[in-house]
Amino acid sequence: MIEKVAWIRLENGRVLAARSRGKDAYYLPGGKPEPGESAHQALIREIREELGVDLLPETITPAFTVQAPAHGASAGTQVRMTCYTADYRGTPAPRAEIAEVAWLSPADRARTSRATQAVLDQVWPRQGE
Repeated sequence: MIEKVAWIRLENGRVLAARSRGKDAYYLPGGKPEPGESAHQALIREIREELGVDLLPETITPAFTVQAPAHGASAGTQVRMTCYTADYRGTPAPRAEIAEVAWLSPADRARTSRATQAVLDQVWPRQGE
């Protein structure tokens, strides 16, 4: 099981996503906590490293957790992603391993990892399922 933290940022009906260099799918920004690091510390660090913005610690709020097959990992590998909302300071831009940032709508679901699809399904429940 891969444990991750992720930031859900919804603005103007779109959710912020990132695509790493060499990857074909968009993910929610975030990553794996380092040993001894709290979920909040990991989230703040990862978002600063990936997008160059500062999350406002007092606004970090747990949203929900999803579990799905890990994108690009061996068969059977699962990712459990604990998602948070938070306000921020700065302008999101690609940094570190991030090749691109995008504001995605429900129509972009197929362009995202399975874990991100699970989050999008929470944000925008699909009709008829």
